[in-house]
Amino acid sequence: MDLSSNYMGLKLKSPIVVSSCPLSESLAGIKTLEDSGAAAIVLFSLFEEQIRQENESFDCLMESASGSFAESSDFFPQVEDVEKGPEEYLDLLSKAVSATDIPIIGSLNGITNEGWIDYAKQIQQAGASALELNVYYIPTDIFMSGADVEQRYLDILQSVKSSVSIPVAVKLSPFFSSIGHFAKRLDAAGADGLVLFNRFFQPDFNLDTLQVDPRAHLGSAEEIRVPLLWIAVLHQQLAASLAASRGVQTSTEVVKYLLAGADVVMVASALMRHGPEYLQVLTDELEQWLTSRGYGSISEIRGKMSHHNVINPEEFERVNYIKALSGAGMRKNRGGFK
Repeated sequence: MDLSSNYMGLKLKSPIVVSSCPLSESLAGIKTLEDSGAAAIVLFSLFEEQIRQENESFDCLMESASGSFAESSDFFPQVEDVEKGPEEYLDLLSKAVSATDIPIIGSLNGITNEGWIDYAKQIQQAGASALELNVYYIPTDIFMSGADVEQRYLDILQSVKSSVSIPVAVKLSPFFSSIGHFAKRLDAAGADGLVLFNRFFQPDFNLDTLQVDPRAHLGSAEEIRVPLLWIAVLHQQLAASLAASRGVQTSTEVVKYLLAGADVVMVASALMRHGPEYLQVLTDELEQWLTSRGYGSISEIRGKMSHHNVINPEEFERVNYIKALSGAGMRKNRGGFK
């Protein structure tokens, strides 16, 4: 069985990639992920706040961002709570590259292009095979337009692309008004890959302490729906590679993403639940599914259920939307697969 995949020009032994998560915070953890079958690993993120802590402007950022009301400071992580700073991050990255035989992808998480360029260069110098830009930005300013938000992403991408030669992926939010159009803009701006989608922190309030509850929750298979749709829409419409990054709990989600057209499928929550060894389970079950249906390679199913293979994509979506709401079967599916 040929499970090999190509992601941003990187030749991978399978389409299953470990997404940025705490499992990659140590060299031992990274080695365990490789031994368990990871085709590539996106290292845990280096946060812009960690970079900015190295100069006095960090305090100005915190003050200006959280000045609206005192409790809002709870929305912002205390940098001293993050164990690894920039130097430790680069050191771990360098050691991981030397100790493994799979691509190690660096990850930068921030909201502006300040401080990113220098560390993007250093991540490349440390040996990263590629870089993922996780632009975690929630536009709470009601006077900021959608165009301004998109431009922020484009500015960061172009700044980083101009400073490094390794492939650069952008991890996107699902909340843009026209995801397809914005994906085309990022593609034209030089993005080598798009990761769909970022899982934004959704805060809750503690009514006893009147503070924000910062606990992150692991994903569920239901989260596959939105990225599945957009990967199916974007397949073969972009030069950039497509990575699926939400809702992968079993091999079922892996297969669905490949059918939609994903080049790679990223997993994190399932590994947090079941351990790194679960990577081998996902790989074995993917191979079993392909074998049982007579396929010999991933390429035979990739994009098989994408919009590229639909006779009339817009009508297909509309018909299935009506079916879902009415609960009734349609006499004729006028937008079936080719």
